[in-house]
Amino acid sequence: MNTIDSAEEHSKEGDKYHNYILEKYGYDVIKKLASGTFSKVVLADSKRQQHHVAVKIITKSDLPQSLLDKFIPREIFLIKTLKHENILNYFQCIETSHRYYIVMEYAEHGTLLDLINRENYLNISQARTFFKQIISVLEYCHSHSVVHRDIKCENLLLCSENTIKLGDFGFARSMLEAGKSVVLSKTFCGSYAYASPELLRGIPYQPQTADIWAAGVVLFSMVFGKMPFNYSNLRELVLQVERKIDFPKEPAVDYNCKNLIVQILSPMKIRATMEKIKNHPWFVLGAN
Repeated sequence: MNTIDSAEEHSKEGDKYHNYILEKYGYDVIKKLASGTFSKVVLADSKRQQHHVAVKIITKSDLPQSLLDKFIPREIFLIKTLKHENILNYFQCIETSHRYYIVMEYAEHGTLLDLINRENYLNISQARTFFKQIISVLEYCHSHSVVHRDIKCENLLLCSENTIKLGDFGFARSMLEAGKSVVLSKTFCGSYAYASPELLRGIPYQPQTADIWAAGVVLFSMVFGKMPFNYSNLRELVLQVERKIDFPKEPAVDYNCKNLIVQILSPMKIRATMEKIKNHPWFVLGAN
């Protein structure tokens, strides 16, 4: 990590200062891509990589102390450490007195949510291709004792038409303590729409099974073009996630796909494991 401490940080403001810092490291800002509560993402041209990159800019003063002390260092460590074909490539982190600039691979085709919104829903073959990639990267993370805790269509990006890449490890953490024992999560992370029943009820939960639940919500969203639950009312959502799944009549989706969704969107004790998912007839169909 590169650290700069400069008095100029206090005199230069906003976009001009971001451009100034990034230009020093060979990045020419092109435009803003997105903004969130604690960060924004810009598109930049990299002289070193000789292609476009995405830069996540985090302003330290905007962050609660818990995020600044724990979540941001953890995110940076994980994206530097994890290497998988379905994880966004990390290039560099620049730290100044007041900000972090995290330079990552640019997903030129947008997010999975963008694609679903454009197409209304995905055909079964495309959905299966993407779902296999999602399960592959989750299995990799879990095998390295890392849980993502924010799986959702917005965090699944398309670097090509047929390749999903997982991004935003802001809520991710190790699921093991120093003594190698599994740690239950107690903190609510992610979005209500993708949250498992145990997470919504505030019960200490196994974060890897919560990741699997969220992947099931993504699968439902891909093949039906809508969310499986109405998340506008939290109290109603808590009840919905414990009921039998109500599948739309349209579009037509085959029995095996629906059966896999049911097995994933189930109570934690009987929820499909990675192995059950990978051996399910719908998942296996079309395998190379």
